[in-house]
Amino acid sequence: MTIPRYSRPEIAAIWSPETRFRIWFEIEAHAADAMAELGIIPKEAAKKIWEKGKAAKFDVARIDAIEAEVKHDVIAFLTHVAEIVGPEARFMHSGMTSSDVLDTCFNVQLTRAADILLADIDALLAALKRRALEYKMTPTIGRSHGIHAEPTTFGLKLAYAYAEFARAKLRLTAARQDVATCAISGAVGTFAQVPPQVEAHVAKAMGLAVEPVSTQVIPRDRHAMYFATLGVVASSIERLATEVRHLQRTEVLEAEEYFSPGQKGSSAMPHKRNPVLSENLTGLARMVRAYAAPAMENVALWHERDISHSSVERMIGPDSTVTLDFALARLTDLIDKLVVYPENMQKNLDRLGGLIHSQRVMIALTQKGVAREDAYRLVQASAMKVWAGGGDFLTLLKADKDVRAKLSEAELAANFDLGYHFKHVDAVFKRVFGA
Repeated sequence: MTIPRYSRPEIAAIWSPETRFRIWFEIEAHAADAMAELGIIPKEAAKKIWEKGKAAKFDVARIDAIEAEVKHDVIAFLTHVAEIVGPEARFMHSGMTSSDVLDTCFNVQLTRAADILLADIDALLAALKRRALEYKMTPTIGRSHGIHAEPTTFGLKLAYAYAEFARAKLRLTAARQDVATCAISGAVGTFAQVPPQVEAHVAKAMGLAVEPVSTQVIPRDRHAMYFATLGVVASSIERLATEVRHLQRTEVLEAEEYFSPGQKGSSAMPHKRNPVLSENLTGLARMVRAYAAPAMENVALWHERDISHSSVERMIGPDSTVTLDFALARLTDLIDKLVVYPENMQKNLDRLGGLIHSQRVMIALTQKGVAREDAYRLVQASAMKVWAGGGDFLTLLKADKDVRAKLSEAELAANFDLGYHFKHVDAVFKRVFGA
């Protein structure tokens, strides 16, 4: 279950017993209003339910004590409400089943959690955009397989992350809409004891849509998509956190997490500054992803309903949303305060003696009539000497008579222009951030 170390109060409150019981009461009271309008229960009873229950502070310990005896959470709650409301409470829950309350409440909680998570993503997007624009044209090495490839900019790295989390926002918005449904349809979903008008009234009052067809439960494919979406968002968090971890390695040190005054990196080694935040985010992301699998297994319930999903959701609902909220906030703070070292980026760019320009030289040779395979061989011959510590790439190319037969010194040097690689950065930024 969620622990304070990785919880923030606003989202944790959504999953508190007090909030859950308050939502249960609102569902029951709104249903009573609708039934009263339809003449199913007395209007005075519905009025009394609201009057007595609206300001009531439901006693969690009392409800737990009743549940210990009756072994049923909704019955325990209704029994306690009857102690508060009085005789009119007998009209509550008329024709309804427990899942009408439990499922509708769960979806209210998931939508409220999604709203907080969407706000978290907005904050992260703002931080990523600010830092991307700050380092839009800051040269750095692009890596494939962890090996130097060709130049890019640090701003492009952050723009990539911005676009990824913009997609995350769209997916989470869709998942929120998908799970925001209400079912007040009775024992097996036939509305035999409670008419559809009651469901429609409760749905509107709780900010939900009517579930088109339910059995005794709301279909769990909706929830599977919701938790799978949280897992994908967590994967995006881990991808960016992993990038920071790599960039902070001592041999790279192109960026690092902010290290506050008085912070300690190691109990043994006073010199250490470790990427603890991004490592922590990697672990939290693993946990959020882990909740997607049981959510998918919950889809296959027996017939109209069983409760194999119930214990799962009591854990994954709060755990996944609270953990993801914490992770998004932590990642936002990390990006906001990320310390960037352009001078080290340049140093690393220069580290291979110009090898990062090998493709441009190869293409230049093909444009002079050299077959691509031969051009590749000519360029690679000098490149491998540089790898072996044999000198500067441009110098070696100038000394190669086969290369010089096709390219002059000036033409070779022109292919070592770092700025050439950044001529379309503005175009990419326009695609990501707009005009």
